[in-house]
Amino acid sequence: MHIKILGPGCKNCRNLEAHTQDALAALGLEATVEKVTDYAQIAGYGVLSTPGLVVDERVVVSGRVPGADEIAALLASAS
Repeated sequence: MHIKILGPGCKNCRNLEAHTQDALAALGLEATVEKVTDYAQIAGYGVLSTPGLVVDERVVVSGRVPGADEIAALLASAS
């Protein structure tokens, strides 16, 4: 599983990354987590409001920071 955190590195982006790591740990999943800070790449995903969460090249969340439980549900359905 390949996960991307889209955003410039703001507090919300860091929170999204932390919640994603918590969700991965809770599910016992292995994944590569990559930060994407380049605005052109972020826009390429159609994300106009950050942070964004991309799982296996599919945008699953943008413009908000879901909790670890919601992210775990998204990751479970993606795997």
